[in-house]
Amino acid sequence: MLEKIIVRGARENNLKDLSVEIPRNKLVVMTGVSGSGKSTLAFGTIYAECQRRFMESLSSYARQFLGNFKKPNVESLEGLSPAIAINQKTTSHNPRSTVGTVTEIYDYLRLLYARIGEMFCPKCGKPITRQSIDQIVTQALQDFGNNSQVISIEAPVVRGEKGTFQKEIEQYRRSGYARVKIDGSIYTLDEQINLDKNLRHTISVVVDRVKISQTPDAETISRITESVETATKLADGLVVFVGSARNGEADSGRSLAEKIYSNKFACIDCGISIEDLEPSSFSFNSPKGACPNCTGLGFTYEIDENLIDVNKISSWWTFGESPYFQKLSKEQIIEDLKRRFRETTSDYIRNEIGKLMLKATCPVCGGRRLKPESLAVRVGGLNISELTNLSIRDCLAFFENLKLSKTAQTTAELILREVTARLTFLINVGLHYLTLARPADTLSGGESQRIRLATQIGSGLVGVLYILDEPSIGLHSVDSEKLLFTMKKLRDLGNSLIIVEHDIETIETADYIVDIGPRAGVKGGELVVAGTLEDVKACEKSLTGQFLNGTRKIEVPKTYRKGNGKFIEINGAAENNLKNIDVKFPIGSLVAVTGPSGSGKSSLVNKILYPALYNTLNRGSLACGEHSALSGFENIEKVIDIDQSPIGRTPRSNPATYTEIFTPIRELFAATRDARERGYTPGRFSFNVKGGRCDACEGDGVKKIEMHFLPDVYVPCEVCGGKRFNHETLEVKFKGKNIYEVLEMTVDEAVVFFENFPSLYAKLKTIQDVGLGYIRLGQSATSLSGGEAQRVKLAKELSKNGKAGKTLYILDEPTTGLHSYDVAKLLNILQRLVGAGNTVIVIEHNLDVIKVCDHIIDLGPTGGDEGGEIMAVGNPREIADNPKSLTGKFLKKYL
Repeated sequence: MLEKIIVRGARENNLKDLSVEIPRNKLVVMTGVSGSGKSTLAFGTIYAECQRRFMESLSSYARQFLGNFKKPNVESLEGLSPAIAINQKTTSHNPRSTVGTVTEIYDYLRLLYARIGEMFCPKCGKPITRQSIDQIVTQALQDFGNNSQVISIEAPVVRGEKGTFQKEIEQYRRSGYARVKIDGSIYTLDEQINLDKNLRHTISVVVDRVKISQTPDAETISRITESVETATKLADGLVVFVGSARNGEADSGRSLAEKIYSNKFACIDCGISIEDLEPSSFSFNSPKGACPNCTGLGFTYEIDENLIDVNKISSWWTFGESPYFQKLSKEQIIEDLKRRFRETTSDYIRNEIGKLMLKATCPVCGGRRLKPESLAVRVGGLNISELTNLSIRDCLAFFENLKLSKTAQTTAELILREVTARLTFLINVGLHYLTLARPADTLSGGESQRIRLATQIGSGLVGVLYILDEPSIGLHSVDSEKLLFTMKKLRDLGNSLIIVEHDIETIETADYIVDIGPRAGVKGGELVVAGTLEDVKACEKSLTGQFLNGTRKIEVPKTYRKGNGKFIEINGAAENNLKNIDVKFPIGSLVAVTGPSGSGKSSLVNKILYPALYNTLNRGSLACGEHSALSGFENIEKVIDIDQSPIGRTPRSNPATYTEIFTPIRELFAATRDARERGYTPGRFSFNVKGGRCDACEGDGVKKIEMHFLPDVYVPCEVCGGKRFNHETLEVKFKGKNIYEVLEMTVDEAVVFFENFPSLYAKLKTIQDVGLGYIRLGQSATSLSGGEAQRVKLAKELSKNGKAGKTLYILDEPTTGLHSYDVAKLLNILQRLVGAGNTVIVIEHNLDVIKVCDHIIDLGPTGGDEGGEIMAVGNPREIADNPKSLTGKFLKKYL
């Protein structure tokens, strides 16, 4: 095997015929300014070619479903091995996914609870034991004897399974049974029964029909006992009694009662029988385990009557029905809207009704997702919900101290080994504060990436090429050390790591560094230097090297702002792990909220401060975290949260549409002589409406291929070649370029192209100023990282409100994806905002940012249950001098 990955002539995106040799089985960092081409080299070239070659190794039958993978624009690639990309995309948008399910730890816990769980009655809480046949008969006589009715004794042999079951039905016929109940209907076994193999069926064999009374004779009891024994043998311990008629009306078909019994588990006092435990009994994705009210989601959506405005509802409801809602009471309106929400096929109506709904914890399961019977099973005194709501650190401690019987220990040994190993890996990547029950769609990009990283270490693979995208995101310096240890362990197993990274500590730890640049976009795409840390430091052309050797740095301010003397104050903050704290945010300052991962920063700022201010200033109804009071809101006029959520989830969304510069661009094209002669309006140059767009891809430029077992892949449209517009539209030129060519411009190129159009130029310049000069105007929103999306939003806000004062801006880790060179640019923007009389609050780990902030609120001391307290408050120098602050410990050397 080659000892190097050899890249020759890479020309993808902005790469300029780049060639480089990368050592295998090493920890290699690819760095460079934002937009220099490092991600294109790592993901768009090396990983893309690994993926393409893997697909080519599949059979032609499999490939026909996957489409053709375009070869990256590279002359040659040698020394590749199977590759796994671990990027910043959030793990899952599925509300059913949790940290436990994503890491597969929950699968092991389900198996553990099914095999050694102790069952208790969900009603009285007493331990549950198996019912004997005699106990089942006695209980059934009590349940059904009062009405002197005919009962059917049935064996539930098939429960919700697909198939035709012809062999089974034939077997029952040969065994002498006369009737079966299939999906609620009775069939005689001498008739032809044909079942759809694609549907799920429930089948019970009718073993006997007996009339019972309050005082049955010995012969009746003996007959029932014999039938119960037969049924439990047929149905693996289960038997169903169905009351069918009163007063001897044996053939009326009127079902009066149905009850299931088991000779496996039952509570004699409460008369509750429970089926044998299986792993699916603890799955909130299976009807066998999921709470029937919320179907395992843990929450429901309820219409909030405070949000109902009859006039507004009538405005978007069907024409001709406007007076309809005026005649109803609020209760009737709520019920009607619920029904329409369930039944409508219109996305518009569903979205409009959705605006009137609030997410509420399921009242039946209390947010625990499972049936009462599943929650009544315990291991070590905890049910599976209580266990998964412990922090990962506490969960590991629980298993390390778990005392089991000898039999249970033998049964659980392998399961416990897997669980404790995976929990340890999660702790080693700094995720000790998460819980296994944490929904995956609430994780940050950095947390998602580290979860996948921990999962890969648990897989124990060797000879794999791992490509990671900024794994240090969201990590406090104290946690970065653990992450680096984990990545080294992955390398030492015999794997190669290529890490796209800006973090100085990670760069300094690397075995080999590849620096791409020297600048972004068209000014990047070249190999600046490849070698050791000392090689990079010695390279005068390398911006990375200049920050590493100290010739460039972000300067520490000589003085810090003290604000205007006014504050926004949150009292009694107690959301998640916050310990009932009181926090003051000075107005007119650049404020950093810092602390280890999981210390409560996001809970304080994103879950309490922002929604509390938004609801107060805008009369909104955002869900707001627990706190006792909010004051000082009169000192600001508006609050703007600039988060890292995507600016759109489809290829149609892009920076040009989001920042609203696409409209004036289309107007410029419509004003050309060629367009006017053809009668083209601005709409002709939109890919969202028919007329000018390509009909084959409906203006997407790409077609989505569902990969089933891999992420969906987008391939260029074969008709327009990815240009989105039809041939006639592309014939119209503005300053020598068609609409597609303009959308393909980088922001840097567009700033020059539109310099004589003031309003357009101003918006483009703002995007350039936030460090995004390298992105293309029409770049798909799905290809933007969280940090890039956040800076696009910041640029949009700056172009609207850059000069306005009395605005509070909230940014969560705005340095995500930024090189030190770009961090300096971003800080200039933030300082400009504060200088105009605004307030900026950043949640941040980057010490170069923290050191220039006017005021720091440092939380800790660590994460999870051990966090949530204020450790230090003050300017950076005061924080660095405070022995209680972990942030201060690392901040000292930056000052």
